[in-house]
Amino acid sequence: MSDASHRLDEPSRLLALLRSIASPGVLNAVPPLLLFLTGFLGPLVLVGLTSFIPARTFGFHGDWTLENYSQLFAEGSSHYIPFLWSFGLAAACVAFLLMICYPIAYGMAKVFGKWASPITLLLVLPLFVSENVRLFGWVIFLMKGGGIFAGIMKTLFGLDPGSMLYTPAVVLFGLCYVYLPFMLFPIVLGVSMIPKDLVESANDLGASRFQMFREIEVPLAMPGLLVGGLLTFILAVGAISETTILGGQNISVVALDIRHEFTYNQNWPGGSAIAMLVTVLTGVLVMTLLNRLNLDRLLGKR
Repeated sequence: MSDASHRLDEPSRLLALLRSIASPGVLNAVPPLLLFLTGFLGPLVLVGLTSFIPARTFGFHGDWTLENYSQLFAEGSSHYIPFLWSFGLAAACVAFLLMICYPIAYGMAKVFGKWASPITLLLVLPLFVSENVRLFGWVIFLMKGGGIFAGIMKTLFGLDPGSMLYTPAVVLFGLCYVYLPFMLFPIVLGVSMIPKDLVESANDLGASRFQMFREIEVPLAMPGLLVGGLLTFILAVGAISETTILGGQNISVVALDIRHEFTYNQNWPGGSAIAMLVTVLTGVLVMTLLNRLNLDRLLGKR
């Protein structure tokens, strides 16, 4: 009897499955899903496959090999230096922008009132100008001798500041300058989620300003802080214009290393291996942070 009823239920289950597939939600999700598969996963799969073909070959023929990855970890290899620069500068950029953007975000969400919209417009307008153009503007400002900053210092104070270009400090400044909006606006959304009544209640109960910041504001704004921090970190790891223009290629970041393999060395498999390693390391770091971040421990409650 049970087998018969099970066979009778199968057509109804199949009909329910077809109805769910034909539902408006699934049909509307198909175009972006196809775009995601072809525009993101497709190139990523091609790069991953290319990383396993012999070095300096341009087709999927011959024996598959792990040599491209072993070369990255071989004794005497200097490929680790770009990784250290990229991840170190990205982490420093996130740390500085958190300190810079949180007070600005708090003001835009809680203090500035009607002035928040003009300030937002001023921060968004530079995004309509090419990143390279903005960075070359800083080159003109900071260059030695004929730069605007050097001219001002000589005219007003008789000082020669020298050149501040082509140093890690100015590359870090360029990263912070370019990616500030990507950190700021998620934090603004996070801060706007803090109920004003809750902060006022804590103040009435005698909480200090630091206690309100640590116990109320930071935990409630943490989604915006995390989104801004992760977005900025991922973008900064893959940054290349800031190092090329402001760093003069004196600082070798991983994006330059990948470009060098694909262009000057004509070693597409080697460049693909570096790109896949960056992708995996970044993904592992992001997923580890999202899965293991303990707000209680971070805020000293445990």
